Amino acid sequence: MTLRPLSPLEARVLATLMEKARTVPDSYPLTLNMVVAGCNQKTSREPLMNLGDADAQDALDSLKLLSLVFESSGSRVARYEHNFQRVLGVPEQSAVLLGLLMLRGPQTAGELRINSERWYRFADISSVEAFLEELQDRSAEKGGPLVARLPRSPGAREQRWAHLLCGPVSADLPAAGADAGGDSPDDTRRLDARVRTLESEVAALRSALQNVLEQLGMSQPGHGK
Repeated sequence: MTLRPLSPLEARVLATLMEKARTVPDSYPLTLNMVVAGCNQKTSREPLMNLGDADAQDALDSLKLLSLVFESSGSRVARYEHNFQRVLGVPEQSAVLLGLLMLRGPQTAGELRINSERWYRFADISSVEAFLEELQDRSAEKGGPLVARLPRSPGAREQRWAHLLCGPVSADLPAAGADAGGDSPDDTRRLDARVRTLESEVAALRSALQNVLEQLGMSQPGHGK
């Protein structure tokens, strides 16, 4: 099935339902309050969000129209559960990886394996990579690719993966949990230049101090006459 791109808010709500279905099954399906609390968690989320009840309800309503979420019956309080795997037509392992990418942002296969421990235990990194590659090579008949491999960042050992459920992604997306204001190549070059300048200034000060001490007939601390 081909879906329209989800909004970041819709992706967060959907992935939160996917996560809680696996990690706290006794509390699932979720009430609106539980959805909001899960979306606004300060851990295991990238980026952090601060959704209100109205925001979450709007997202739930729009996801219901896509059949990705449905409301449970038989309860005094409305409860919601996801229908992700059936709508997208992907296996359990692929759904886990997509849910993690929606919650935590771009990650390497190794990071995904570690972060998936409470959802699903992958045998090894190769297993994770195999499912990611399957999602990347998904045919147009099935709706097209659902993930993309990002170019390797400068200094990084592994490439990161990103989901495509919100549309095409930028190659320079920050890594999960990374500070969006991290050092760029330009920042690094400026820092290197600053360090060299400071080193030169320190050397000059040491030389000037040595001259003064010599004139006074003294030696620098730690140096004999």
